[in-house]
This record gives sequence, structure tokens and C-alpha cells, in this order.
Amino acid sequence: MVFEEWTTNGGGRIAVARLNSPRNLNSLSMDMIRLLKPQLQRWADDDSVCAVWLEAEGDKAFCAGGDIVSLYRSMTEPGKLAEGERFFTEEYELDYLIHTFPKPVVCWGNGIVMGGGIGLMAGASHRVVTEHSKLAMPEVSIGLYPDIGAGWFLNRMPGRTGMFLGLTGTRMNPADALFVGMADRFVSHELKGQVIDALASANWQGSSAHSVVSSVLRQYEQQSREALPASPVRDHFDDIQQATDGDSLEQVVAQLKDLSGSEGWLGKAVKGLASASPTSLALTWKHLQRSQRDSLKQVLDNELVMSVNCLKKGEFAEGIRALLIDKDMQPRWRYASLAELDNEWIEEFFSQAPGH
Repeated sequence: MVFEEWTTNGGGRIAVARLNSPRNLNSLSMDMIRLLKPQLQRWADDDSVCAVWLEAEGDKAFCAGGDIVSLYRSMTEPGKLAEGERFFTEEYELDYLIHTFPKPVVCWGNGIVMGGGIGLMAGASHRVVTEHSKLAMPEVSIGLYPDIGAGWFLNRMPGRTGMFLGLTGTRMNPADALFVGMADRFVSHELKGQVIDALASANWQGSSAHSVVSSVLRQYEQQSREALPASPVRDHFDDIQQATDGDSLEQVVAQLKDLSGSEGWLGKAVKGLASASPTSLALTWKHLQRSQRDSLKQVLDNELVMSVNCLKKGEFAEGIRALLIDKDMQPRWRYASLAELDNEWIEEFFSQAPGH
């Protein structure tokens, strides 16, 4: 992490937090979490800090997700499980801190934003996407499930787009992110320096800090309009609604798989279902249904229970092994299909172990 502060026109400061690990696409590590959380708390308490600017080094990615190679070690090396538990505990605390932060948090979500990166971005008060932004929650492909508060924010997306995105892991472009409520503004990446200069020279005295940020971003969003692509999620909204309309996970997945022969975006969007973990699909389905009326805090508490169980039960470790360790792309899931799933096995993921 790199921390700095920019002085504003009126003598206040904009606090900057920069994820600084571009070689691994700024994957979120335990060290980063432990640096960022206390720094954010200090800035929250510092009256001279007007706003926080959250960004990443390099142009490829804001944050490609959690450091799952370290999580793999915690699952496979003797005596290391507590490290994985601490990672999820502290990651969710950081995410909640951003969601409830008392000052504007501008997240410049340029490039790849996935998994744990969405956890950082989702809670920011001003979430900016650029023409290079690619957002996704692809956890079902690695034996996990969309976490970091996804039980809360996927349920708040238009119609059943959240269920669709969670089950398929489909990538969103910047216009999709705006449509489903994962981003607030689209600004061309080349204008970033001008946005920063405008925030630094703005008059923060006597104005609401949130309105100062909104005013600046609105100005540069208007200049960026021509660069905004179409939103495939919006264009295919009716198809998504129809395919996700079912009374069981099996029915919905079958309807989604029927779209795999479709031309263009829709056919590609559902391709990931073929290799997804059946356990992960069941966890996603059940978690989203259980979470519909839960608060963000309740969702994160429930996700901690689920994620700790994912560390213990083998499916997550197998997904990472196939993708990143052996790279054979041939995960051997515990259950090969939804039809074979044991209901008791799924229920165990939602139960807290005694003593926790």
C-alpha cells in the first residue's frame, strides 16, 4: 500500500490509498488489509481530511481479487487454517468500514475489478468506472461463492440480474456496472489527472464534501459520454429475467445453459456454468435467497461463517489447485452435477462450528 495526501485549495487534504502490487494485478493480501484498515480509521477521525481517494498502481487492474494463493496454503499446509480465517474476518471488517465511512470515498475502478476488488469498491460513496473497467464475481469457478457482501448487493440489482451474475460469473463492462448499481460514474481514464486537479482546487469550505465530489465527477462524466459502450446486461435484461425465472436451482441452471447456443454476448455469458462447481452454484443460490431481507452487517456475518467452512471442506482448495497451482483446468469437484448434490453437505456450509 502507498499512502499520500493532496492539499486542497482551502488547506484541507484529500487522503490517497493506492494498492501497489501491479505484478499480481493488485490482489488483496493480508498485509494490504492490515495497512489500509487502520489508515482509513485515522483519516475518518482527522478533521482536515475532506475525502479519501482509493486507486491502484498500473493500468491493468484496480484489484483482481483476494490473494487466493495464500488462502490455498492456509487450506493445505498443517496448522495454517487460522490464517485463512483471519483473512476473511479482516477483509469483511475492511469492506464494512468502507461502506460505513463518514466521508466521501472515491474509488477509481480502472481495469480488472473482481472478487475482493469489488469488495473494496462496492462500499465507496463514489465508484468510478472507465472504458477499461471489467467487473466480475467469478467465484463459482473456483469452488467458492460471491462473498464480500454480495448477498446484500447482488439482491439489490435490477430484477434477477444479481442472481444471473453470481451463478455465471459473467464479466460486466462499465455500462453494465452502472446499470446494475455497482458503479456511480463513468469517466474516461485519460481524464483522471484532471479530475484529481479539479478536486484539489475545489472549494470544500461550506459545501457538503459529498456534493463537491459529485459535482466534479459529474462534470467529467459529461465529457466522457461518447466513450461509454452499450450495456449487454441491460440489452438482454428480458432474456436474463426469463432464464432465471424458476422454482429450483436445477431449473434455473438448465434454462441458463439453454442459452449457451445463443449468438454473441448471451451465449458467452453462460459458458462458465459448464465448469462451475455444483457446490458453489448451490451455495450462491441458497445464500442469495436467505439474504433477501438481511442488513449488510448480517450478510457479512453470514458470509464469514460460509467462507470459513469453504476453507475447511475442500471444494475451494480444489478449485484453486486446478486454476492456479497445477493449472490443469480440470477441477475434481466433490459432486459432479447438481443432481448428485447432497443437501446435508450444502447445509453444513451455513452452520457455525461449536466454539466460534
